[in-house]
Amino acid sequence: MSQTPGNNDNEKDQTSEGIPAPTGKANLIDTDYVIGQDNIQTDKFGFSVDLHGKVFTVSSLVILLFVIVTLALPEQMAPIFNGAKSFLTDNLSWLFLFAANIFVILAVVLIFTPLSRVRIGGMHAKPDFSYAGWFAMLFAAGMGIGLMFYGVSEPITHFGTSMTGDSWAPLGGAEGNQAGAQSLAMAATIFHWGLHPWGIYAIVALSLALFSYNKGLPLTMRSIFYPILGERIWGWPGHVIDILAVFATLFGLATSLGLGASQASAGLNYLFGTPNTDVTMVILIIGITLVALLSVMLGVDKGVQRLSQINMALAFLLLLFVIFVGPTMLIATGFIENMGSYLKNLPGLAMPFGREDSDFVHGWTAFYWAWWISWSPFVGMFIARVSRGRTVREFLIAVLLVPTVVSVIWMTAFGDTAISQLTNGFDGVKDAALELQLFTMLGQLPLSSITSFVGIVLVMVFFITSSDSGSLVIDSITAGGKVDAPKPQRVFWALIEGAIAIALLLGGGLTALQAAVITTGLPFTLVLLAACYAIIQGLRSEPRY
Repeated sequence: MSQTPGNNDNEKDQTSEGIPAPTGKANLIDTDYVIGQDNIQTDKFGFSVDLHGKVFTVSSLVILLFVIVTLALPEQMAPIFNGAKSFLTDNLSWLFLFAANIFVILAVVLIFTPLSRVRIGGMHAKPDFSYAGWFAMLFAAGMGIGLMFYGVSEPITHFGTSMTGDSWAPLGGAEGNQAGAQSLAMAATIFHWGLHPWGIYAIVALSLALFSYNKGLPLTMRSIFYPILGERIWGWPGHVIDILAVFATLFGLATSLGLGASQASAGLNYLFGTPNTDVTMVILIIGITLVALLSVMLGVDKGVQRLSQINMALAFLLLLFVIFVGPTMLIATGFIENMGSYLKNLPGLAMPFGREDSDFVHGWTAFYWAWWISWSPFVGMFIARVSRGRTVREFLIAVLLVPTVVSVIWMTAFGDTAISQLTNGFDGVKDAALELQLFTMLGQLPLSSITSFVGIVLVMVFFITSSDSGSLVIDSITAGGKVDAPKPQRVFWALIEGAIAIALLLGGGLTALQAAVITTGLPFTLVLLAACYAIIQGLRSEPRY
């Protein structure tokens, strides 16, 4: 590494394509590598391509083979998915829990160390966005299909198992104790949507931001490992890291898209009586993928940004509706009570070893942690792009707390409303299928047809924005770190995401989705554990106030 002198605030030099040079003192890495030097560039076949030959070829061929085999042999693949999920969760749940704890602990500890005084983008870098704008984008990153799918179903499920005290109950449940069961159900739900997932995202995002905006390396996962691998990150060790990031991101996105399709299909059946079948879900995935392709062609500003703004407004309105039309006082007091219960039960819920609630750990927590890890390159790259100019302390506090608070508010509003309906004698939500429970809960509130339709629209637009943004990130990785690769490559990855979602739904449904994300999340977990060392080394070499 070589120290670079301070740059002027208005300097426009680029350290690598698409990456602005540091403003002020920073410790740029001295490398002869030029971004895109290993890329294949051609205008054949009627459109331009600019892609990293090895990363793109291996990633695309393996994914295409997986899709073809799964679609051709769905009955044979289903037991394979079941077996893979059972083996990994039964034997390696502890690894997912242990790793997630490490990420959270590292993020929290860094806040209180001198390393937190490092500024992303150089000592004199200015934030690209105001606090309000930055918080809004962190909020947007924290919202997704998962909150729509699990916002009702997870609290109501944990409440039911806690009341009976079976092996699916978090921490053994609170058998026969209604208040205790509700407290434990909400604590477990917030555990899955609170500090741990955002600790994972924070470490990945901070690593990407540091090594791109301070060190001058491409915005890809391999760049994080320069302190460990040195110049070898440009060879096969780096290729493997990027390929694993592609696999993890693709299957993490496909899992979300599959959940979204099943929920949208259930909602359409609930409102309009359309058949809730695999055919309907496949048609939905195809249709929404085509809309996502249109968004891709329009570009980020005209496409995904406008859709994201619409979706955030709709989600906020739906949240306010549930708060003010539902049990308002219960939700208001529940927010504080649920946060207290979460903090009280956090050590027990995060314990990797010696757990008696094995089904809860295997069926819920291990899947969630693998899912968050698989989404970390995607969300991490988004957060990194909007956080230039922030100190490490600002960054970590905001990324850990802002989305966590939003998730707690959302889960409290939807979860406590559903549990309130159950305890007041309405069993419909509890008896409904997971993907239908949101609509069943809304059905007990005024204007249910309108709010249920809004819910379906939200799921679909989350689907579109996730596919569009995900294809942008995957394309950047498979283009050797370029952020302005030709649009046909993004179209290709958007189509692949839809194809994987269809293949997994037909090849085993929810179990197949979970198996795929756990299988691809496992090797990437090991990658991120190694990244923890790299980020400390990278921060130690940076000048700070």
